[in-house]
Amino acid sequence: MKFTYKSKRTQPLRFLSEALAVLLVLALVALVRPAAAGALDLTMAAALDKVYTLHTNDAEDRFLGSAFLWGDGSVVVTNAHVVGDRDEVRLIDRYGVEETGRVIAKDAARDVAVISVTPGREGLVLAPADAALGDEVFALGAPLGVEFTLTEGRVSATARQVDVAVPLALVQHDAAVNPGSSGGPLVDAEGRLLGMNSQIADGSRMFVGIAYAIGVTDLQRIVTGLIEETLPPLPSLGLTVRPVDRQVAAALGVPAAGLLVDGVMAGGLAEAAGLMGGDVIVGANGADLVAAGDLAFAVEAASLGGTMPIAVLRGGTRLDLTLDFVTEAEPQGMILREVGAGSPQTVDTYRLSALGLVLDDSGRVTAVTDNSPALFAGITQGDRILTVNGAEVDLSVYEVSEPVLILVAAPGGVTRHIYLDPWGKTDGVRPVGGANVLDPDVVVF
Repeated sequence: MKFTYKSKRTQPLRFLSEALAVLLVLALVALVRPAAAGALDLTMAAALDKVYTLHTNDAEDRFLGSAFLWGDGSVVVTNAHVVGDRDEVRLIDRYGVEETGRVIAKDAARDVAVISVTPGREGLVLAPADAALGDEVFALGAPLGVEFTLTEGRVSATARQVDVAVPLALVQHDAAVNPGSSGGPLVDAEGRLLGMNSQIADGSRMFVGIAYAIGVTDLQRIVTGLIEETLPPLPSLGLTVRPVDRQVAAALGVPAAGLLVDGVMAGGLAEAAGLMGGDVIVGANGADLVAAGDLAFAVEAASLGGTMPIAVLRGGTRLDLTLDFVTEAEPQGMILREVGAGSPQTVDTYRLSALGLVLDDSGRVTAVTDNSPALFAGITQGDRILTVNGAEVDLSVYEVSEPVLILVAAPGGVTRHIYLDPWGKTDGVRPVGGANVLDPDVVVF
């Protein structure tokens, strides 16, 4: 039998060598991490040097939002909603240096404003491409007026069209932003410009984990176009529409695609083209409307050409109309208030009177019962019912046996659709100050 003998004297030496190796690795990590952190600190500090807070240029000195020095340093860029209708603003950098800038160009629809400043400084370097899903990003600005703040996050979605009436696909990220962050830059780890922070997710004025920035590719196109005066304005069509979802599609007997016209405004481009309340827009500029926001991109692409063909369904018949981009129509705003009520008793069918409506012979609503399904759906006194599910019916005997889509005309002639479901939830919108209610799904072009 053979034995192998190992001296106990070698064990402390082995332990000591292993400990030294661990300490050496930790020392190397400690050297690398501060170096990397230090480089990032310097990069972000250099980026913050190109960020400004914006204030009113008057005795009130009211804080407006954030902004940043663009590219060659000849202009400062921010959101149009930050500067509002002001011609001049006051800019302050993180060293307290103040400067008065003049707003030389603004696009309210795309929400970009350009401010002229004293040249001679270098602005943020533009990233070569838009941010990709999962990229690390840094938001710079003054959230809640807290000056020159940096927050870190990741890109959570790309090409997100937040407003279907605006042809912009925004970068969605989770770097914390709040009121006051608007107009501030979104940069990468190298301090290069990835976009401009512009919006917070709907539903809260404060950060809820979703923020939106105009991507660098769109931003470069818009800023350059504003400076060179080559950016075409987005035409106002004078049109209110809503996406054709499954409920609307089932009521009208059409595919769940396109946009349902709620109403057209007198003197607008839509009225001139022959569009009517109840039409379903299914195509624009030679292409089908796959997503609700496709119309906005089609309008932007065709506006330079002067006209745009559109395809609509009217009473089951396909019609070809033409939008002529000649005049502008101012869109009207919406006022909504959330309310709640109990569900009505479930029955098989309802007459319109049982839903809270009192109608005259012309279909005009002379009264609406308080807390009725009709009131909570958004029908108000003075409305006139034109069609039910896209067809004219005898309102005196008509029975509602399933959810219906009602086209009504307000006293001023503006039309809109009301989705009335007596068996569904009655949480909805109701008039504020006697005004007619527009459904939150409605989009104004």
